Amino acid sequence: MNEIDKYKMLVETLINIFTVEKGNLKILLMKKQTNPYKGYWILPNNIVSNEETVDENVSSTVAGKLNLADIYLEQSHVFSKLDRDQEERVVGVSYIGLVDYVTANLKLENFPEIELAWFNISDIPKMGYDHEEVVKDAIVFLRKILVNSKVLKNLFPSDFTLPEIQKVYEQILGYKLDRRNFRKKFVNLGLVSDTGYKNEGNNGRPGKLYRFNDEIKERKLF
Repeated sequence: MNEIDKYKMLVETLINIFTVEKGNLKILLMKKQTNPYKGYWILPNNIVSNEETVDENVSSTVAGKLNLADIYLEQSHVFSKLDRDQEERVVGVSYIGLVDYVTANLKLENFPEIELAWFNISDIPKMGYDHEEVVKDAIVFLRKILVNSKVLKNLFPSDFTLPEIQKVYEQILGYKLDRRNFRKKFVNLGLVSDTGYKNEGNNGRPGKLYRFNDEIKERKLF
């Protein structure tokens, strides 16, 4: 290996897109169609060209490959182990994406040639490359950013019940929250408003529906 080859490498973006369906936090994965790891689930990804920045690559990949333009995106981590890829040296830059479930699924229907699926974060399948590690790291990163009220709003642009949003927090934080304290905090901080409507309810009585206020201060919730 000559001196120049020592510094040659590829950079890829790894995109962890999260959503919430019925109180369950989910991540979007795609099935790999070629070897290595053919048939395994992996994260949406792309190689960064010499004509674009990493941020530009992520934005074009999310908009072009997934049809999910204008979603919340934030860089979370860099993965640079020497054996990440079996064939060549690849450094991975991980991003977090947040999108509401209805919007995401309406747009993803336009891509039948790519096999995509949502998985509960508690039931993630065996993945190719080091993507399981990337996803675990992304969930840890979520714990940091979703204590911010403005960030959380990206997952709940329309109506929701307080038990539903509490369930999401419990999945991210990894522990149970007191129901009364959680309800009091959300209502008293002025983050949400009662819509005056109730959901139909799958079990028991219907729950009150809330929505985030249009203008909310950036607050650390937990």
